[in-house]
Amino acid sequence: MNIEEIKALAEVLKKFELTVLEYAQGDTRIRLERACACPAMPAQSVPGESVVLVRPSAEEKNDFNNMCEVKSPMVGVFYAAPSPEAKPFVKVGDMVEKGQIVCLIEAMKLMNDITAPVSGRIVDICAQDGAVLEYGQTILKIV
Repeated sequence: MNIEEIKALAEVLKKFELTVLEYAQGDTRIRLERACACPAMPAQSVPGESVVLVRPSAEEKNDFNNMCEVKSPMVGVFYAAPSPEAKPFVKVGDMVEKGQIVCLIEAMKLMNDITAPVSGRIVDICAQDGAVLEYGQTILKIV
């Protein structure tokens, strides 16, 4: 695998807003990860290559033992943004404050704000925009 192929994989990671991409071909295996809206991380260069390996710092490691799942308080339609042309309220990697609006649920023609119950980092968004949510269904996860 050459540097151009690695750069192409990095572009796929960025274009589709993925946080992890794994690629394997024969004995070659590569895993690319990225974190959105994170503080700067220490970098380590690879000798003889123009690739930089980024290692997560101690404060960026997610403690999944203290994860908070935001669950739907009602049956309704999930909306990630206030309108179809607007940016989503949050995306994976974003830091949120307790009480911050993270999504909307439409129920009986009323839009209901769903807020973050805790401050932390969004590590997973479990619902797709426009999907019907059940009562108690996990919408997103915060650590």
